[in-house]
Amino acid sequence: MADQQALDEVVEFTSGLIRIDTSNRGGGDCRERPAAEYAAERLAGAGLEPLLLERTPGRTNVVARIEGIDPSADALLVHGHLDVVPAEAADWSVHPFSGEIRDGVVWGRGAVDMKNMDAMILAVVRSWARQGVRPRRDLVIAFTADEEDSAEDGAGFLAGRHPELFEGCTEAIGESGAFTFHDGAGREIYPIAAGERGTGWLKLTAHGRAGHGSKVNQENAVTRLAAAVTRIGEHEWPLRLTPTVRAALTELAAVYGIEPDFGDVDGLLDKLGPAAKLVEATVRNSANPTMLDAGYKVNVIPGEAVAFVDGRYLAGGEEEFRATLDQLTGPDVDWEFHHRSVALQAPVDSPTFAGMRAAVEEFAPEGHVVPYCMTGGTDAKQFSLLGITAAYGFAPLRLPEGFDYQAMFHGVDERVPVEALHFGVRVLDRFLRTA
Repeated sequence: MADQQALDEVVEFTSGLIRIDTSNRGGGDCRERPAAEYAAERLAGAGLEPLLLERTPGRTNVVARIEGIDPSADALLVHGHLDVVPAEAADWSVHPFSGEIRDGVVWGRGAVDMKNMDAMILAVVRSWARQGVRPRRDLVIAFTADEEDSAEDGAGFLAGRHPELFEGCTEAIGESGAFTFHDGAGREIYPIAAGERGTGWLKLTAHGRAGHGSKVNQENAVTRLAAAVTRIGEHEWPLRLTPTVRAALTELAAVYGIEPDFGDVDGLLDKLGPAAKLVEATVRNSANPTMLDAGYKVNVIPGEAVAFVDGRYLAGGEEEFRATLDQLTGPDVDWEFHHRSVALQAPVDSPTFAGMRAAVEEFAPEGHVVPYCMTGGTDAKQFSLLGITAAYGFAPLRLPEGFDYQAMFHGVDERVPVEALHFGVRVLDRFLRTA
């Protein structure tokens, strides 16, 4: 079991990593190297030989391997990202890069997304070094850059340029799962991610005839774009249940003593009450317009107008997604992928999922562990290009009622309770020893 020093270090490391500002503003505007060096120094202190790898100066990744006691076993990738989204200090109760510890809570950008998990990994590895523990199988530890943007300097770079570092890896764990979801009726649910929707960020371009704003123009690019954007925003996507989502609904129904009726999924979601939040965004594809760009002067009709759409599709749903966008955009608007990544699906009947379930249940015996599919995506999409397709979201946290975990992601006053970090270290230690 993780020792007391590991419990102290996970708090220290979470705070220390938060104090290193690794804000990723997109377009290459980020510098993860100080955080990478911080992590590498602590891995080296555990007797490992971490590699610092960059595609772009300052955009640093860390990779280290821990040899297991069974050389015939497949390896497990354990990954977390070092970058965070920006934060405006004026909006926060405390400075977002202070790493302040107040009333048993660690405050700052990255406290949940995801420097807490990075700190848990470091604390567990160092605890093992002190106790002489080796895991059953090889573990590859990866701390990545650029997850909050394109991953081109992070997991994408590692998968494309350094695949040998991940030799033997068939499964992975990363963000986000095994956190406490309180249903408001006294139940604690711990969803473990066994899938991710695919990412389809789209660029829409409408062409028309430029002209004077005072004259009738039936080929107005702005009008054409607006019509397409409206159709996309109002479209009702059909129900699609992947095996992961079906398993989530089945296990959630069992928690509430409900017979799952897959002929009326919306009715089933209603019966699940607040717990439906864990599933409702992943029973369909989605596409949400997010950005518009057109014109340069109020009395000039532009010849081109552009919009961006955040699209997400379920495993097996990309073809339907593409065909639907062709219909919704129509003949006067072109669309292309601004960024695209695959949907993922991992088995929920695997020994690895069973191991994660057992680890959570040991330290939260009253909790209900269920699988779920993430609405968005993680670095697991990049690592899947190496054949590591069994990727799980497992960053355990035991959270008090009223703590809105999802609101912490990219939100103001991001924070994590110290006790949640202690729980995470214990669960992660328990799982990784025998995974």
